[in-house]
Amino acid sequence: MLVSLPMYGVELNDVEQFWQALRNKLAASGLDSLPPTLEWPQPLLGHWQQVDLLLSQTCGFPLVEFLPQVQLVGTFNYSAPGCNGPYYRSFLVVRAEDSHATLADFRGRTVAFNSTDSQSGFNSLRALIAPLAENGKFFGDKLETGGHRYSLAAVQQGLADIAAIDCVTLDLLRRYVPQEVEGLSIIGETAPAPGLPLITSAATSPELLTTLRQAVAQTIADPDNQALCEKLLINGFTVLPREEYQVIHQMKDAALQLGVSQF
Repeated sequence: MLVSLPMYGVELNDVEQFWQALRNKLAASGLDSLPPTLEWPQPLLGHWQQVDLLLSQTCGFPLVEFLPQVQLVGTFNYSAPGCNGPYYRSFLVVRAEDSHATLADFRGRTVAFNSTDSQSGFNSLRALIAPLAENGKFFGDKLETGGHRYSLAAVQQGLADIAAIDCVTLDLLRRYVPQEVEGLSIIGETAPAPGLPLITSAATSPELLTTLRQAVAQTIADPDNQALCEKLLINGFTVLPREEYQVIHQMKDAALQLGVSQF
């Protein structure tokens, strides 16, 4: 069995502790041979496609574009600003000197983004700038960084001027590594989308899928885990139908219809 929770690893020890609490619930339900610790795999797409994947967390964009075979377990609810139940958004982050600017003021400037398969850093921002684009272009240059934290650093250092950052990531960084958001401001936000889903392999049985959902919900509801969940900003769990994630496709299609495929 493979288990990972790779998407919000700001405080890795807290994420590992959450797995230990969840592992205890799963073991109490009769599961054995559970991994003692989480995996932190790279690259992620191949990991998410493994037939023996018990549990992981992916991004909504890979889910709808590349992972038709996986099953949805559910979606964490987060308490970060910008979240609403199982839905989240990105904030448009710039240097403090640009704090009074609007998105339109960044025409011809440099955008930093984590990767083209990201809903929060790429797809949601592409949909936002598409109506402002001319001949399919809005930004003057782009910098693919490989991660939200690297995008923030690029903006801080003047290598880029703006980035769309997952609101949960941003709040975790504010709390635990505030120097990574020092000197930065928010000038806007993207449209909401369903949050980063927990997934399991297509080979996972319906009975085991039910057990997973129950164990996640029980882990979050357990008073003994309240402080840990608060540290991770987790305050609930929702089972969303896969159709809810089609809004991500709709964002992509809306941008393409306006002639914007890239930054």
